Amino acid sequence: MRKIAVAPVTLVAVAVAAVLGAAPNVEASSAAAARGKYLVAIMGCNDCHTPLKMTEKGPVPDETRLLSGHPQDMKLPAAPAANGPWVWHGAATNTAFAGPWGVTYAANLTPDTNTGIGIWTEEMFVKTIRTGKHWGVAREIQPPMPWPAYRNATDQDLKALYAYLRTVKPVKNLVPDYAPPSETKLASR
Repeated sequence: MRKIAVAPVTLVAVAVAAVLGAAPNVEASSAAAARGKYLVAIMGCNDCHTPLKMTEKGPVPDETRLLSGHPQDMKLPAAPAANGPWVWHGAATNTAFAGPWGVTYAANLTPDTNTGIGIWTEEMFVKTIRTGKHWGVAREIQPPMPWPAYRNATDQDLKALYAYLRTVKPVKNLVPDYAPPSETKLASR
């Protein structure tokens, strides 16, 4: 009889320990997110993934759209044709780029589940940066995203980037798809 009484208590204790052991370490995740915020700043992620807005002092990052990528409501005309040493161009928001690779748009890195990386796992994020492929398995990431340099970051740093990106305000912003050269119409000069 004692063995029967002990078994449920043991099961409850094991379940509680498993849950507590599986719970995220808030202090560690806060430290990772803080490190990720620092890395986002020094790696220049905001330079392309946060749209610029014009002010009386010139262009500044639009903090209301932090890391939300190319604005979905900004429709761009055909990209200018390459001419001489000017072989690529950037939009005024610094979120869209055209060149021999086609037209690329900075992705929405916010945790919005429908238009950002809200459904991405940490493993998908790390694999994306390591392989230079969306979702870690899909189409290649195009210029000017410097993933060949970023793939050299440590796993710890890539996980910290992911941890920080999970803390930013989700912004609903559906970024246009990449347009390869075959689909890109260049403006004639």
